[in-house]
Amino acid sequence: MVPTVEWKDGAVRLLDQSRLPGAVEFLDCRDYKAVADAIRTLKVRGAPAIGVTAAMGVALGAQTIHATDYPTFAQAVLTICDDLAATRPTAVNLFWALERMRRKLELVRDQPVSTIKQVLTLESQAILEEDITLCKTMGRHGAELIRDGQTVLTHCNAGSLATAGYGTALGVIRAAYEQGKKINVIADETRPVLQGSRLTAWELMQDHIPVTLITDN
Repeated sequence: MVPTVEWKDGAVRLLDQSRLPGAVEFLDCRDYKAVADAIRTLKVRGAPAIGVTAAMGVALGAQTIHATDYPTFAQAVLTICDDLAATRPTAVNLFWALERMRRKLELVRDQPVSTIKQVLTLESQAILEEDITLCKTMGRHGAELIRDGQTVLTHCNAGSLATAGYGTALGVIRAAYEQGKKINVIADETRPVLQGSRLTAWELMQDHIPVTLITDN
Protein backbone atom coordinates (compact mmCIF):
# COMPACT_ATOMS: atom_id res chain seq x y z
CA MET A 1 0.00 0.00 0.00
CA VAL A 2 1.19 3.49 -0.84
CA PRO A 3 1.22 5.71 2.29
CA THR A 4 -1.67 8.18 2.27
CA VAL A 5 -0.27 10.51 4.92
CA GLU A 6 2.88 10.52 7.01
CA TRP A 7 5.16 12.79 9.00
CA LYS A 8 8.45 12.86 7.13
CA ASP A 9 11.51 15.07 7.62
CA GLY A 10 9.57 17.75 9.46
CA ALA A 11 6.81 17.93 6.85
CA VAL A 12 3.40 16.35 6.31
CA ARG A 13 3.75 14.15 3.23
CA LEU A 14 0.50 13.44 1.39
CA LEU A 15 -0.27 11.25 -1.57
CA ASP A 16 -1.90 13.63 -4.06
CA GLN A 17 -5.10 11.73 -4.77
CA SER A 18 -6.23 14.26 -7.34
CA ARG A 19 -3.47 12.92 -9.62
CA LEU A 20 -4.43 9.24 -9.36
CA PRO A 21 -4.44 6.95 -11.21
CA GLY A 22 -2.39 8.68 -13.89
CA ALA A 23 0.48 9.64 -11.62
CA VAL A 24 1.68 8.76 -8.13
CA GLU A 25 2.88 12.07 -6.71
CA PHE A 26 3.47 13.28 -3.17
CA LEU A 27 3.02 16.69 -1.60
CA ASP A 28 5.42 17.76 1.13
CA CYS A 29 3.45 20.31 3.15
CA ARG A 30 5.83 22.47 5.17
CA ASP A 31 3.23 24.77 6.70
CA TYR A 32 -0.29 24.20 7.95
CA LYS A 33 -1.83 26.35 5.22
CA ALA A 34 -0.56 23.89 2.61
CA VAL A 35 -2.20 21.11 4.62
CA ALA A 36 -5.45 23.07 4.73
CA ASP A 37 -5.33 23.60 0.98
CA ALA A 38 -4.74 19.88 0.36
CA ILE A 39 -7.85 19.01 2.39
CA ARG A 40 -9.94 21.72 0.74
CA THR A 41 -8.98 20.70 -2.82
CA LEU A 42 -9.44 16.93 -2.28
CA LYS A 43 -5.78 16.11 -2.63
CA VAL A 44 -6.45 14.13 0.52
CA ARG A 45 -9.98 12.81 1.10
CA GLY A 46 -11.84 10.25 3.16
CA ALA A 47 -12.92 11.12 6.70
CA PRO A 48 -10.24 9.15 8.61
CA ALA A 49 -7.43 10.39 6.35
CA ILE A 50 -8.66 13.97 6.69
CA GLY A 51 -8.69 13.65 10.48
CA VAL A 52 -5.12 12.36 10.62
CA THR A 53 -3.96 15.00 8.15
CA ALA A 54 -5.60 17.80 10.13
CA ALA A 55 -3.97 16.62 13.37
CA MET A 56 -0.59 16.63 11.65
CA GLY A 57 -1.40 20.07 10.26
CA VAL A 58 -1.88 21.34 13.82
CA ALA A 59 1.43 19.81 14.90
CA LEU A 60 3.16 21.25 11.85
CA GLY A 61 1.73 24.71 12.42
CA ALA A 62 2.73 24.63 16.08
CA GLN A 63 6.38 24.23 15.11
CA THR A 64 6.38 27.65 13.42
CA ILE A 65 4.92 29.60 16.36
CA HIS A 66 7.62 31.76 17.95
CA ALA A 67 5.81 32.60 21.18
CA THR A 68 7.39 31.15 24.32
CA ASP A 69 4.56 31.87 26.78
CA TYR A 70 1.66 29.43 26.91
CA PRO A 71 -1.29 31.86 26.47
CA THR A 72 0.09 33.38 23.27
CA PHE A 73 1.24 30.02 21.93
CA ALA A 74 -2.08 28.32 22.74
CA GLN A 75 -4.10 31.07 21.06
CA ALA A 76 -2.03 30.66 17.90
CA VAL A 77 -2.58 26.88 17.93
CA LEU A 78 -6.33 27.36 18.39
CA THR A 79 -6.36 29.71 15.39
CA ILE A 80 -4.68 26.99 13.33
CA CYS A 81 -7.35 24.53 14.49
CA ASP A 82 -10.09 26.95 13.42
CA ASP A 83 -8.50 27.43 9.99
CA LEU A 84 -8.27 23.68 9.44
CA ALA A 85 -11.84 23.15 10.67
CA ALA A 86 -13.10 25.48 7.93
CA THR A 87 -11.69 23.30 5.14
CA ARG A 88 -14.31 20.52 5.11
CA PRO A 89 -17.40 21.29 7.23
CA THR A 90 -18.93 17.83 6.65
CA ALA A 91 -15.90 15.72 7.68
CA VAL A 92 -16.68 14.28 11.12
CA ASN A 93 -13.17 12.95 11.75
CA LEU A 94 -11.75 16.39 11.01
CA PHE A 95 -13.53 17.93 14.00
CA TRP A 96 -12.86 14.91 16.20
CA ALA A 97 -9.11 15.06 15.52
CA LEU A 98 -8.92 18.82 16.02
CA GLU A 99 -10.79 18.56 19.32
CA ARG A 100 -8.37 15.87 20.46
CA MET A 101 -5.44 18.15 19.63
CA ARG A 102 -7.10 21.01 21.54
CA ARG A 103 -7.54 18.78 24.59
CA LYS A 104 -3.92 17.66 24.46
CA LEU A 105 -2.83 21.30 24.23
CA GLU A 106 -4.77 22.07 27.42
CA LEU A 107 -3.53 18.99 29.27
CA VAL A 108 0.13 19.99 28.90
CA ARG A 109 -0.31 23.72 29.53
CA ASP A 110 2.17 23.60 32.43
CA GLN A 111 4.96 22.29 30.19
CA PRO A 112 7.48 24.47 28.33
CA VAL A 113 6.32 25.46 24.85
CA SER A 114 9.19 23.50 23.30
CA THR A 115 7.89 20.36 25.02
CA ILE A 116 4.29 21.08 24.00
CA LYS A 117 5.37 21.22 20.36
CA GLN A 118 6.86 17.73 20.69
CA VAL A 119 3.76 16.45 22.47
CA LEU A 120 1.47 17.71 19.70
CA THR A 121 3.62 16.01 17.07
CA LEU A 122 3.52 12.73 18.97
CA GLU A 123 -0.24 13.03 19.44
CA SER A 124 -0.80 13.44 15.71
CA GLN A 125 1.31 10.36 15.03
CA ALA A 126 -0.64 8.43 17.68
CA ILE A 127 -3.87 9.31 15.86
CA LEU A 128 -2.37 7.88 12.66
CA GLU A 129 -1.26 4.64 14.31
CA GLU A 130 -4.59 4.19 16.08
CA ASP A 131 -6.47 4.61 12.80
CA ILE A 132 -4.42 1.87 11.14
CA THR A 133 -4.98 -0.44 14.11
CA LEU A 134 -8.74 0.21 14.07
CA CYS A 135 -8.94 -0.43 10.33
CA LYS A 136 -7.09 -3.73 10.64
CA THR A 137 -9.31 -4.81 13.53
CA MET A 138 -12.42 -3.90 11.56
CA GLY A 139 -11.07 -5.77 8.56
CA ARG A 140 -10.37 -8.90 10.58
CA HIS A 141 -13.88 -8.98 12.05
CA GLY A 142 -15.58 -8.05 8.80
CA ALA A 143 -13.71 -10.70 6.83
CA GLU A 144 -15.64 -13.34 8.78
CA LEU A 145 -18.75 -12.28 6.83
CA ILE A 146 -17.16 -12.88 3.43
CA ARG A 147 -17.16 -16.43 2.15
CA ASP A 148 -14.64 -17.94 -0.21
CA GLY A 149 -15.66 -17.36 -3.83
CA GLN A 150 -17.98 -14.43 -3.17
CA THR A 151 -18.24 -11.25 -5.24
CA VAL A 152 -18.44 -7.87 -3.49
CA LEU A 153 -19.81 -4.64 -4.98
CA THR A 154 -18.20 -1.39 -3.79
CA HIS A 155 -19.22 2.25 -4.09
CA CYS A 156 -16.90 5.26 -3.77
CA ASN A 157 -13.61 4.61 -1.95
CA ALA A 158 -13.26 3.37 1.60
CA GLY A 159 -9.80 1.88 1.34
CA SER A 160 -6.31 2.74 2.49
CA LEU A 161 -6.54 5.95 0.46
CA ALA A 162 -9.44 7.14 2.63
CA THR A 163 -7.68 6.32 5.90
CA ALA A 164 -4.23 6.39 7.43
CA GLY A 165 -3.78 2.93 5.92
CA TYR A 166 -5.52 -0.40 5.21
CA GLY A 167 -9.06 0.95 4.85
CA THR A 168 -12.51 0.47 6.36
CA ALA A 169 -14.83 -1.29 3.88
CA LEU A 170 -11.93 -2.18 1.59
CA GLY A 171 -10.03 -3.23 4.69
CA VAL A 172 -12.60 -6.02 5.08
CA ILE A 173 -11.98 -7.11 1.49
CA ARG A 174 -8.23 -6.81 1.97
CA ALA A 175 -8.33 -8.93 5.14
CA ALA A 176 -10.43 -11.62 3.44
CA TYR A 177 -7.97 -11.74 0.55
CA GLU A 178 -5.03 -11.99 2.96
CA GLN A 179 -6.79 -14.95 4.58
CA GLY A 180 -6.59 -16.73 1.25
CA LYS A 181 -10.23 -16.33 0.23
CA LYS A 182 -10.79 -16.16 -3.51
CA ILE A 183 -12.97 -13.10 -3.93
CA ASN A 184 -13.87 -10.79 -6.77
CA VAL A 185 -14.68 -7.11 -6.45
CA ILE A 186 -16.97 -5.07 -8.69
CA ALA A 187 -16.22 -1.35 -8.27
CA ASP A 188 -18.67 1.20 -9.64
CA GLU A 189 -17.16 4.39 -11.02
CA THR A 190 -18.89 6.71 -8.50
CA ARG A 191 -19.76 9.84 -10.41
CA PRO A 192 -19.09 12.73 -10.55
CA VAL A 193 -15.63 12.62 -8.90
CA LEU A 194 -15.02 8.98 -9.92
CA GLN A 195 -13.54 7.77 -6.64
CA GLY A 196 -14.48 4.22 -7.61
CA SER A 197 -12.71 4.21 -10.95
CA ARG A 198 -9.79 6.48 -10.05
CA LEU A 199 -9.10 5.25 -6.53
CA THR A 200 -10.80 1.98 -5.55
CA ALA A 201 -9.95 0.11 -8.74
CA TRP A 202 -6.38 1.46 -8.67
CA GLU A 203 -5.92 0.57 -5.01
CA LEU A 204 -7.17 -3.00 -5.45
CA MET A 205 -4.97 -3.48 -8.50
CA GLN A 206 -1.95 -2.41 -6.45
CA ASP A 207 -2.72 -5.28 -4.06
CA HIS A 208 -3.46 -7.74 -6.90
CA ILE A 209 -7.06 -8.20 -5.73
CA PRO A 210 -9.30 -9.07 -8.71
CA VAL A 211 -11.52 -6.10 -9.58
CA THR A 212 -13.92 -5.24 -12.39
CA LEU A 213 -14.87 -1.61 -13.02
CA ILE A 214 -18.46 -0.83 -14.04
CA THR A 215 -20.44 2.31 -14.79
CA ASP A 216 -22.92 3.69 -12.28
CA ASN A 217 -25.95 3.02 -14.48
